[in-house]
Amino acid sequence: MDCILLIVGLTMLLLGANYLVDSSVAIAKRAKVSNFIIGLTIVGIGTSAPELFVSIQSALTGHGDIAMGNVVGSNISNLLLILGVTAIICPFVIEKQTHRSDIPFGIFAAILLTMFVNDSWNPGITENTLSRLDGAVLLIVFVVYIIYTLFLKAKNPQEAKEDMDSEAQSKLEGKHPAMLWGIAIASLATLLLGGQFFLDSAINLARAWGLSEAVISITIVAVGTSLPELITAVVAACKNNPQLALGNVLGSNVFNILMILGVTSSISPIHVVGLTAVDYLVMIGAAVGTYIVTYTFKKKMFDRAEGIIFVLAYFAYVTYLLLR
Repeated sequence: MDCILLIVGLTMLLLGANYLVDSSVAIAKRAKVSNFIIGLTIVGIGTSAPELFVSIQSALTGHGDIAMGNVVGSNISNLLLILGVTAIICPFVIEKQTHRSDIPFGIFAAILLTMFVNDSWNPGITENTLSRLDGAVLLIVFVVYIIYTLFLKAKNPQEAKEDMDSEAQSKLEGKHPAMLWGIAIASLATLLLGGQFFLDSAINLARAWGLSEAVISITIVAVGTSLPELITAVVAACKNNPQLALGNVLGSNVFNILMILGVTSSISPIHVVGLTAVDYLVMIGAAVGTYIVTYTFKKKMFDRAEGIIFVLAYFAYVTYLLLR
């Protein structure tokens, strides 16, 4: 029964996120909000909505390991599994701007989270907690990141227009405002209910299988909530547009750490027990690995061989978790 509820909850999360984005984009366009702002906020946050709702509900119900494991696991699967699969399907160039700013910022966010949450590394402290102050700092860094991104796009308005024109589309455009608001509210309710189903069933499965909440959140929950990024990446690669997959993954990872954990820990401090230093180091290593691939094999290319290495590294990590 829990397996069925897990699938039902995940389906509700994905459908809710999809229709929330579509209705929000249509509402924003009716209000004459620019495509760029829509793409940067609604679309970007929308693909991370499953992680956001699962993490908030986990923290509020005292399951900090699931909240943290969800984000850490999602970031690891995004980089090692999703980018690895994308490169295997369609090797791609890593552009200069991405190499100079986007990937390093992702590394910085991973290191910042690791420093904030591992309080036990300090003498005399035994509990790892992401406090409200930590959450506030993460949110401030997130705002700085958004402003910085806006500044970069403002310097190249043509690129910004092309990027957001391709992303900020909605199949609900032209519908009556009352219908759009109704869909948005229903989508939000679906996300909330789906998140609860998904969380409850994941906890029950972890107990039944003898796994810790941290392990099941880093694997099943993380991959499940990363499905929007996975589906986007595979479709983009098959359509010979892997840059879309890269941008979606890098942006999602920053959203996950700075916005999701920032909001979650600001609402309720996250107490983490089951995650170890290895999990955070793998997250940082995956981000650093994305930077290193620009110098190995073909320069500035994410090659098929590197994609295979990334995917193998992901399954090696999952195997380590199950044995741990």
